[in-house]
Amino acid sequence: MNPTIGWIRGLAESWGVPTALVPLVPFLLLLIVLYAVIGLAAYGARRKWPRADKTIAFWLFVSPWLIGFCLFTVGPMVSSLYVSLTSWDLITPPKFVGLANYTEAFQDPRVGQALKVTLLYAVISVPLQAVLAFLVALLLNTELPGMRFFRTVWYLPSLVSGVAQMVLFLWVFNPQYGLANDVLGKVGIDGPGWFNDPSWALPTVILMSLWTVGGAMVIYLAGLKDVPTNLYEAAALDGAGPVRIFWHVTLPQLSPIILFNALTGIIGALQIFTQGFVANGGPKDSLLFFVYYLYDNAFQNFRMGYASALAWILFVVILALTLVTARGSAFAVYYESDLSGRRKRRTR
Repeated sequence: MNPTIGWIRGLAESWGVPTALVPLVPFLLLLIVLYAVIGLAAYGARRKWPRADKTIAFWLFVSPWLIGFCLFTVGPMVSSLYVSLTSWDLITPPKFVGLANYTEAFQDPRVGQALKVTLLYAVISVPLQAVLAFLVALLLNTELPGMRFFRTVWYLPSLVSGVAQMVLFLWVFNPQYGLANDVLGKVGIDGPGWFNDPSWALPTVILMSLWTVGGAMVIYLAGLKDVPTNLYEAAALDGAGPVRIFWHVTLPQLSPIILFNALTGIIGALQIFTQGFVANGGPKDSLLFFVYYLYDNAFQNFRMGYASALAWILFVVILALTLVTARGSAFAVYYESDLSGRRKRRTR
């Protein structure tokens, strides 16, 4: 424990603070100091710039988020970057080893397997989820009796937690008494081993991911409701059929939402963990997802330095794929303001 924190805790105990609240005292004291500094800075800024009241109010209102972001996001990230340069078993003090963890990661064959499995899952599952969610949203974007019930039914599976979902599908895809093979057997098909088969384990997880497209479906549905009806009316007056209306009106209007769902889907897919954890990496590391391998090194093998290096490698991979996707979408995503700006520049 840090000596300063220990001293503050001892002082709090001597003042009669309840034992359950003692660990919170250093944190509360830090918040008081931070807000005192912010208040003094705001007071000084107001005396120097009397007309800056709105700016000062803005920073005061966002200060809770900024403090939380610095303490619980930036702080741990900087700490993990330092830990990635050390050898630390969570018990003995960390030893600085430089870039040795990163060098080992690039030579570790299981890191390559984890990246392969995770990227394959992301490349296949994200487009499938996007297409299915979009098609379901189109079907549910009709005003028919009972449509609200079906929208709710499609969304409900998204509320099931990852562990409960995995346990459910372990039963559904059980090769001996599972529901999937039972249904296939009734039509004369010999079902595969699913999670027990190395060649079927990853496709099974991809198939399982389609069960929770309700979240993306709701976003697509909201976007469809927001498409101006005058665009559809104008296209119909010009003689456009359903296919041309979909291709030239619906898709361009929903392209920002498609990009949003694609980016969030990629980021979420690259951080998949629960399925690999419950399946213990799958047979022959067929479900050795990157985050699960990171967790295994950190909390099973007690190699926190190596796990932190893996976390930063994953961060770079996610950042690179996100930037590539965002840059590549510049020619496919329709923004009305940007388009009008391009037209103005061309006419000049």
